[in-house]
Amino acid sequence: MNHSTTASGTQAATGSAAAGVAAGSRERSDPRVVLADRVEQLYSQLPLGIAATAVIGLISALELREGRIIELVAFWGGLLLLVSALHGALYFAYRRSADKLAQGEQWLRWLGIGAFAAGVTWGFGASVFFPSHADERQVFLAFLLSGVMSGGIPVYAASWPIFAAYAAGIAIPFTYVLATFGNRLFAEIALLVPLFYGVSVAIAYRLNRVFHSGYRLRHAYGKLTEDYSVLNQRLELQLVELEEARRQVEASGRKLALFAERAPIAVLEIDPQGIVTAVNHAAELLFGYAAAELIGGHVKRLVVPESHAEFDGHWMRMTETRQPLAGLRIRNPRRDGIALVCEWTVTPLVNPEGDIVSVIAQGQDVTRQIEAERMKKEFTSTLSHELRTPLTSIIGSLQLVNSGVAGELSRDVSELTLVAERNGQRLLDIINDILDIEKIESGTISMAPEVLAIDGLVREAIVLNEGFGERFKVRFEVRGELPGREVYADRKRLLQVMTNLLSNAAKFSPEWGKVEITLEESDANIHVGVHDRGPGIPEEFRSRIFGRFAQADSTASRQKGGTGLGLAIGKRMIELMHGRIGFEDRAGGGTTFWFELPKHPGKEP
Repeated sequence: MNHSTTASGTQAATGSAAAGVAAGSRERSDPRVVLADRVEQLYSQLPLGIAATAVIGLISALELREGRIIELVAFWGGLLLLVSALHGALYFAYRRSADKLAQGEQWLRWLGIGAFAAGVTWGFGASVFFPSHADERQVFLAFLLSGVMSGGIPVYAASWPIFAAYAAGIAIPFTYVLATFGNRLFAEIALLVPLFYGVSVAIAYRLNRVFHSGYRLRHAYGKLTEDYSVLNQRLELQLVELEEARRQVEASGRKLALFAERAPIAVLEIDPQGIVTAVNHAAELLFGYAAAELIGGHVKRLVVPESHAEFDGHWMRMTETRQPLAGLRIRNPRRDGIALVCEWTVTPLVNPEGDIVSVIAQGQDVTRQIEAERMKKEFTSTLSHELRTPLTSIIGSLQLVNSGVAGELSRDVSELTLVAERNGQRLLDIINDILDIEKIESGTISMAPEVLAIDGLVREAIVLNEGFGERFKVRFEVRGELPGREVYADRKRLLQVMTNLLSNAAKFSPEWGKVEITLEESDANIHVGVHDRGPGIPEEFRSRIFGRFAQADSTASRQKGGTGLGLAIGKRMIELMHGRIGFEDRAGGGTTFWFELPKHPGKEP
C-alpha cells in the first residue's frame, strides 16, 4: 500500500470535510438562539431605561408643577412610576426564568406591551400638559418628548417593532395636540412630528438589522468553531482508532500464524491455480510429508485418484460462488499409502476487486469418527433386533402371569411380577426412545400423515394418560371449548408427543393438582397448550431442555424417572410435521408447554 498516497487522500478528505462544515455553519444559525440573544440585549437595557424614565419624569414633574394642575402632575407621575415598576418586575421575572430559549417570543411580546405602555404614558403627559402652559414650558415639553423618543432608539434597537410601538405611543398624542392647538406654527410642527417618527423608526430598523446580522454572524462563527473542534476531536479519535486497529491487526496476524502453526487440524494455503504455498505442522503429520515436499506441488496430489472428479466439482463451485465450503469429506492418501477420510473447510480469500488471491483449507482426519458412526449404527440395529424382541416377549409373559392365566399368585409374588413388568416396560420405552432419536437424526424415520380432528386426538391422549395421572395423584382437565379443526399429521407420532407432554406435566405437578389442556386457533395454526403448576424450568436448563438426554440437575427431577429424550423426540416430530414447539412460564407459577401445527386447508396435499 502506498502510504504517502493514503496520507494525501486523508488530508484531502479532511479538507473537504472541514470546508463542508464551514459552509454548513454559515447557513446554520438557530433562529431561536438568535432571538434569545435579541431578547437578552433588550432586557439588559431595561434597567437603564427605567432609571432614565425615573430621572426625566422627576425633572418634568418639578418643572410642570403649578397649583391648579398639581393633582394632574401627581397622577401622571404615579402612572409613570407604575409603568416603571411593572418594567422592573418584568426584568426580574426574565432574569429568574429557567428556559429563556424556548420562551423568547413570549418575553419579547411582554416587553413590547411594556414599551407601548411607557410610550402612551409619555404621550398622555404631552396631550395634557402642552395646552396648559406658556410658550417656554411648551418648548421644554417638545424638547423633552423628542429626547424621550430618540432615547428609546438605543434601548429598543434590537427589535425595531418594539421601538415603533413605543414611539407611536408618544408621537400620536403629541401630533394630535399640536394639530388641534389652533396655532399655525404648531400645526406645521405637527406635520414634522410623523416625519421625525419615521426617521427614528428607520434608524431603529437599520440598527436592528445590524444587531440581527451580528447575532447571526456570532452564532455562525461560534457554530463553525464548535464544528471544527468536533471535527478535530473526531480526527484525533480516528487516528487513535486507526493506530489501535493497526496494532490489533498485527497482533491478530501473529496470533493467526501461531494458531495455524500449533493448531491440531491441518491448514494449507493454496493459490488460485491449486498450488500449495504454505502448510502447518499438523498438515505434515497428517500426510506424512515435510513442508518443503508439500509446498509447490498441486493440491490434487493429496487427493486419491478416485476422488479427483469430486474435488474438481467442489473447487469449481468455490471459485464461482466465492463462498466458503464446509463439511467436505474427501479421501486423502498418506505417504505410507494409507488412504484417510478427511473433512475439509475451504475458504477463499477475495480482494476488493472480487478476485481470489488465496484459498485456506482446514481439515482433520475423521476416519475413526466414521468407523465409530458405523459401529453405533450396528449397535442400534443389534439393540433393535437382539434386545427389544426378547424384552417384548418377557413383558408379554409377565402380563400373562399377572392376569392370572397361570393361576392365582400370592400377594408378594404378584407385587414382584408387577415391579418386573413396570421396569421391563420402562426399559422397552428407553430402547424405543433411543431408536426413535437415531431414526430422526439419520433421516430414516417413517411418517404416515393423515387428516386428523385435533380435538378428538387431544381427548384420546387425555384418556390414554389418565392412569398415569392417577399414579401421581393428578387429574387432566380441558379448559374451555376444543374447536373442531383438522390438521395433516401422523396420528401415532402426535399421540406420542401429547403423551410425553401430559406425562411430564403430571410428574412435576403437586399432588391433587390438575393439568389443564387448551386448544386455540389462529388464522393459519392450531395451538395446543399443556399447563401445569410445577416448580418451573430452572434458568440454567432452559437452553438445553430440548436436547438429547436433557434433565434438570436436581434430585427431585431425577426421582421422577425418564430418559431425557421425550422433549427432544417431540421437538423433532413436530418439526417434521411442519409445526413448532416451545414453553413459557405460567402466571402464578408452573410451566406451559405448547406446540403449533398448520390447519388443514381442506384437502390432503
